Amino acid sequence: MAQAVTRQREEAMRGVILPGNRTVDFREIPIPQPQHGQVLVKVMASAICGSDIRAIYRAHIGEGAERYTPGMIAGHEPCGQIAAVGPGCQALKVGDRVSVYHISGCGVCDDCRHGYQISCTSPVRAAYGWQRHGGHAPWMLADERDCIPMPASLTYVDGAMCACGVGTAWEALTRIGVNGGDALLITGLGPVGMGVAMLGKALGANKVIGTEMSAMRRKMALDLGLVDEALDVDDKTLARIKDLTRGRGCEASIDCSGSAGGRLLALQGTRQWGRCAFVGEGGKIEFDVSPLLIHPQITLFGSWVTSLKHMSDLLDHLDRWGLHPEKICTTRLPLSEAARGYKMADQGEAAKVCFVFDGGV
Repeated sequence: MAQAVTRQREEAMRGVILPGNRTVDFREIPIPQPQHGQVLVKVMASAICGSDIRAIYRAHIGEGAERYTPGMIAGHEPCGQIAAVGPGCQALKVGDRVSVYHISGCGVCDDCRHGYQISCTSPVRAAYGWQRHGGHAPWMLADERDCIPMPASLTYVDGAMCACGVGTAWEALTRIGVNGGDALLITGLGPVGMGVAMLGKALGANKVIGTEMSAMRRKMALDLGLVDEALDVDDKTLARIKDLTRGRGCEASIDCSGSAGGRLLALQGTRQWGRCAFVGEGGKIEFDVSPLLIHPQITLFGSWVTSLKHMSDLLDHLDRWGLHPEKICTTRLPLSEAARGYKMADQGEAAKVCFVFDGGV
């Protein structure tokens, strides 16, 4: 196996790049060799995230942590198998199955020491698929510390889903402490919202209510048993939420829509003394603070992705609970159909798109 990998590393590979303007292209680069503390990952599954669509595919609008380096191989939700290890690696070995945390931080700031590399502000911080080559290629180079071993029960698509989207869902749920005493409201039933619903039920939420404009996604969430109620979004939605909770609203709510309307509905649908988290990216919101936040004594959280430790916990819990986030993935395509996959994701034709490689199904 080692000889085969060596021969392949001497060759080149084709990976997906995102020039902007809703286009997809391919770039050929040499298959990299791991340096000190690095591993070479044979990619088995690599999913499209909503932030890829919002900040890169449509146009290069990201700044700072969300800037995209033109020509960089995309894909920040990768999962695969260790094909080679560089000198200095301490834990991983060839053949290990890993999900890759998509931010590589400086490793020495307070946020990195707590596992929140997403919040690292060092100039050396880099995201796979944004400032470092990502998972939309047959091979990718990663720092060993960014790779999390996966339980044998989980699939590669499960691992890709957890690398960002479902990890984001898990972080928000743990941040607001969802438990069996809660009714849970989710505004936006995209991949993250469905992940919140799946995990919220596993944590014991006694009623899970989702709101979503897409009829396809509402039906999917119901058919998969992720939510107890899937409500359309109109001027009667809030009243329906109150009817379902004896007029009080939900103890916990999470906005996954990233829209002003979704965020406002999440706050309005939270009961007095409840907890609300915003995880949907982008946009702005304006609301009357006193009646919606201060007077009902609501605690509002901002939650951004997750930590290395919480992502590891998530993988362990999925194994223990027998849950598979891959069931949220409606479309699996070979990398050669990347343009089709990004178009489907952009137009809302799929709940989740994942590129799978040989052996990654």
